Amino acid sequence: MSNTKPSFKSLLEILIVSTRLGFTSFGGPIAHLGYFHEEYVRRRKWLDEKSYADLVALCQFLPGPASSQVGIGIGVMRAGVAGGIMTFLGFTLPSVIALIIFSILLQGIDVGDESWIHGLKIVAVAVVAHAILGMAQKLVPDLPRKTLALLAIIATLLWQTAFTQVAIILVSGFIGFLIYKNHTEQDEAKIHFPISKGFAIGCLLLFFGLLIALPILRELTALNWIALFDSFYRSGSLVFGGGHVVLPLLEREFVPAGWLSEEAFLAGYGAAQAVPGPLFTFAAYIGAVINGWQGGLLATAAIFLPALLLILGTLPFWNTLRRNPKIKGALMGVNGAVVGILIAAFYNPIWTSSILEPVDFAFAAALFSMLVYWKLPPWVIVVTGAIGGIVLGSIF
Repeated sequence: MSNTKPSFKSLLEILIVSTRLGFTSFGGPIAHLGYFHEEYVRRRKWLDEKSYADLVALCQFLPGPASSQVGIGIGVMRAGVAGGIMTFLGFTLPSVIALIIFSILLQGIDVGDESWIHGLKIVAVAVVAHAILGMAQKLVPDLPRKTLALLAIIATLLWQTAFTQVAIILVSGFIGFLIYKNHTEQDEAKIHFPISKGFAIGCLLLFFGLLIALPILRELTALNWIALFDSFYRSGSLVFGGGHVVLPLLEREFVPAGWLSEEAFLAGYGAAQAVPGPLFTFAAYIGAVINGWQGGLLATAAIFLPALLLILGTLPFWNTLRRNPKIKGALMGVNGAVVGILIAAFYNPIWTSSILEPVDFAFAAALFSMLVYWKLPPWVIVVTGAIGGIVLGSIF
């Protein structure tokens, strides 16, 4: 595993520092990276500016919650694999516990006909549209990747099975390899992580093994916990661009299948906007609604496991990978397909269930402007959406 044998004192320090960040880091992944820089680079000097920049570059390159992966990487640099796990637990558990408690409090409350829920649906349109537009600008800048995104939209909408997303990702990766295999960029400085290559390979094999095996096990068995784990694991494996982007994937996985109502889904999404830490912890709320606190913990483990396996699996190879144009080419193709998958999920069910009247579109445009142009924080958008839904419900 790791060549470092961390002391109890160093692990405790990592846990305390990361837990404080887990209680205070509001504002999404970009804000989280700012908090990390202030705490780990400027204040504690656990790593230098260049190493931090390289780590952020790696985590932006991988699917999953980038800020959580950066935190894990810093923990690994500080105290090996155990340190990475401590940073993950400290940064993640505060919001997980808060959302599980919220799901318990919400039980017995009928949210089906509440107008504020419709307001939250419109908030989801604005927030996810903003996230996808930002991703599209970065991940599909040229015609080949735009074409891959288009094909992914068509395939996702017309072929809705548990294997669809994985198949699209694999095919797009191969196409990206063929198109961009000669793509080159400037090399950057090396960065060292105390993880053996053997352990890293094991993590990568487990990542891909679960991605392939879980949908098969789901089809062969009737166990709800396997289906639950598979849905969260695939969602966590295929998301580029941060927690807001996971919303349409999770909604597509759980609302049409009847795991929970769309009203309960969006009520939890509003709560997730109000807590600190990674938005991926929204999975804890969904899991708790489905199967109590045990389901919340299972969902949290499933959606974050891909991110943990990928960061541990790529850290020792990052210097080589980022210099290999063929690998980068495959990932460029994958990026295009992921944007297409998310656009398809944004249309159905986000848009089709939220924008029912012209006034809904007008309200969504106002919320989008507040978020994008006025730069208001997401929690303000959520509160405005809930209040606006009540007002519109009383007028129209």
